[in-house]
Amino acid sequence: MITRTEGAQMSDAAPARPAGLRPWSMVLGLGFVSLTIDMVSDGAISVGGALLEQLGASAALVGAVTGTATAIALVLRLVTGPWADRTGAYWGFTITGYALSAVSVPLLALTPVLGSASLAAASGLLLAERTGKAVRGPAKTVLLADAAGAVGRGRGFGVHKLLDQIGAFAGPLLVAAIAAVTGALWPAFLALAVPAAIAMVLLFWLRAKVPDPGVYRTAGSEPVPAREPAAEAGTAAASPAPTRQSLAARLAGLTAVPADVRTTFLLFATFAALTTFGLLSFGVMSYHLVASDLAPIAGVPLVYAAGMAAAAIGAIATGWTYDRVGPGVLLSVPLLTAFVPGFTLGGTIVVVIVGVVIWGLATGVQDSTVKALVADLVPAAQRGSAYGWFAVFQGLGALAGATVAGALYDRVPTLVVLVVVLQVAASVLLIVVLRRHRNEQQAQPA
Repeated sequence: MITRTEGAQMSDAAPARPAGLRPWSMVLGLGFVSLTIDMVSDGAISVGGALLEQLGASAALVGAVTGTATAIALVLRLVTGPWADRTGAYWGFTITGYALSAVSVPLLALTPVLGSASLAAASGLLLAERTGKAVRGPAKTVLLADAAGAVGRGRGFGVHKLLDQIGAFAGPLLVAAIAAVTGALWPAFLALAVPAAIAMVLLFWLRAKVPDPGVYRTAGSEPVPAREPAAEAGTAAASPAPTRQSLAARLAGLTAVPADVRTTFLLFATFAALTTFGLLSFGVMSYHLVASDLAPIAGVPLVYAAGMAAAAIGAIATGWTYDRVGPGVLLSVPLLTAFVPGFTLGGTIVVVIVGVVIWGLATGVQDSTVKALVADLVPAAQRGSAYGWFAVFQGLGALAGATVAGALYDRVPTLVVLVVVLQVAASVLLIVVLRRHRNEQQAQPA
């Protein structure tokens, strides 16, 4: 579906054809695509661990599968972002990624009737869904940044994130309602085919109206044909370079960053890996809720929805504080994370819900405000590469954290001690990063 020819045709055509939508219409259109597809994705994530448990998975396998899924969604962007840049096929990558999620989640409805292959099929489909996230992420952000640049990137990305979070909250609620009525998960997965289909229809309609990236430039009401770099948008994908670069050259983009700045960035990325490790995976938490008989299957998505609501609050609160008091607010991440395993794997539903809310608060900061410091640490010209590598560190942390949590599921005290020690180390790293960053700022010429 994604070809060099398609990318070349799209790139060549961009200057000659204006967009058929105003910038705000494009922003809202992509926002509603994210809303509907996040209903699908987060609906599946909210019960992924519970589904695997029903199909016979152990805690260790649930941790490995859900950790790998999270890692794929992050690490693979380091490849798909530059690949989308090299081909120029931003719409191709975007559509392919959304289609993977739109197809794989409804197919989970078939897993209970596959006999001995059911567990492997469910694991593969959960991995495929997160692969779709990695495929579409950088390319979709380029398209969004293109339109948001004409209306104000802060407002554009803010509105998109709001719609995205509505979908992440509504999907688990839909799954919970259907599971409560039917007593099974497969009808809920089947019902998610409806928002998946809506997302794909809307996406193809947007592509027909705005076939090329780089068509928005000014903040006026009418789109202006022009190409605008998207590196400032905080994505692993940047605008196509005037000269073709190899994938290896793009992956090594941080070599252009001064050595002291690069060291500070890598220390901060290590901090992010350690905190992501401690956040475990909701797959392990949902497994615990079902395996320990703490909640009925229909109640698990409601717990996840509570976590997503807390994540939105955490992102907004710390984002506002970051702008006013500085990056020291990020010390709240290891502080919150230290409590996650002890509470989320607790012995009562109340304790687990409190833990999931704490997990949600930390996750919201980790997915949003933490990345603001990356932009402050790294020069603008290298931010695309920096975000790509930052995602790699977070992905490896997620994989390790979920895998270890699954392996130590029967030894929670050991897991708690391990996470607390790592969060102390993360706090020390962040303090070092903040001091180095302050010294680097003071050393800059006035």
